[in-house]
Amino acid sequence: MALIRPFVPARDFATSCAFYEAIGFVSGYRDDELAIFDYEGAGILLQNYYVKEFAENCMLQFFVRDLDTWWQRTVDLVERFGLQPPRAPTLQPWGLRVGFLFDPAGVLWQVSEPPETR
Repeated sequence: MALIRPFVPARDFATSCAFYEAIGFVSGYRDDELAIFDYEGAGILLQNYYVKEFAENCMLQFFVRDLDTWWQRTVDLVERFGLQPPRAPTLQPWGLRVGFLFDPAGVLWQVSEPPETR
């Protein structure tokens, strides 16, 4: 089995932990410096560490089974976490429907569904 879990920066660790829980990630481990989050076998290592230039230049692709249902989780995120507004899912020229969502540190998530689910 292969598994990649990127380290994701957090400007405010508690806020970022709450954000990832709000979008469906489950915390399996957490201390003051690191939280391991899982979403159906995919995961991230949220670190209590922040470099603005890195966070704002980081983009991650995230596949979910049902993009429309998952996207409903984003409805109150801007107000709740003070985020940049997300871009709702649209069909991209490369053939995937993709929505774009920023986390509280400025990391950009490209949220898609596998083509076989359409």
